[in-house]
Amino acid sequence: MQILTNAAVAKSHGKTVLAKTQPEVHRPLVLVVDDDDEIRLALRELFESVGLEALCFGSPRELLEADLPRRPGCLVLDIRMPGTSGLDLQQQLAARGDLRPVVFLTGHGDIPMTVQAMKAGAVDFLTKPVRDQVLLDAVTAAIERDIALQADARLVKRQVELFATLTPRERRVMREVAHGRLNKQIAFDLGISVVTVKLHRGNAMRKMQAGSVGELVRAWETLPPAVRQELQPEPKHSIRLARNERNVGLGLPGHISEGHSLAQSGFGGDCR
Repeated sequence: MQILTNAAVAKSHGKTVLAKTQPEVHRPLVLVVDDDDEIRLALRELFESVGLEALCFGSPRELLEADLPRRPGCLVLDIRMPGTSGLDLQQQLAARGDLRPVVFLTGHGDIPMTVQAMKAGAVDFLTKPVRDQVLLDAVTAAIERDIALQADARLVKRQVELFATLTPRERRVMREVAHGRLNKQIAFDLGISVVTVKLHRGNAMRKMQAGSVGELVRAWETLPPAVRQELQPEPKHSIRLARNERNVGLGLPGHISEGHSLAQSGFGGDCR
């Protein structure tokens, strides 16, 4: 690999050099896996020349057995290594929930291999020898992707925690609002008054720290699909009971059921 001078690299990657001044938990970390000792040494020196910390491993097994800090960063993987390949390592890490972006660097790549790697989420697939600048650009893009992914993950985690503080009825109202339902439509479906719907909606907005209905909708859309799907429609008998309770409060018969008019229920006299 061609090695750029430190000055040239620093000039083109000034933001990366500033990583040295960040707290350790926020400093990018590059994980290198390659069975060639000289390649590992060259990569470490290259990354350190622009202020990036690198941990190097001689095999996928070494990395899998290591206690890795969860800092923003990426992996630089060789493809063909004794035992587990770089592609297999990418899949194993994903199965463990480690979704660090991957940059493949290999001297034995082909088109099917490239397609497989990119479909699995690789940021880039580079062949040796590679210009230092090209590799640094790929690693920088991978680190930026990981920082964005971690920020998104923190936001989702926070929204799930806030959503857990809502009552079942507040969650149902929030879902209906997010689906574009009007207050009177929600009230009819749930067998409650419009005033009560507004109360639940207000409580949901306060608990979800949403300053507007639009923010409440965005909060709902941020929730993972599994969380949203857990919210099943209320049983019909519960809705019917709520409607009967509302009718009693209005001085109407409590036994009016769905599909029946006031006349059919013996209330309201001659409706002809």
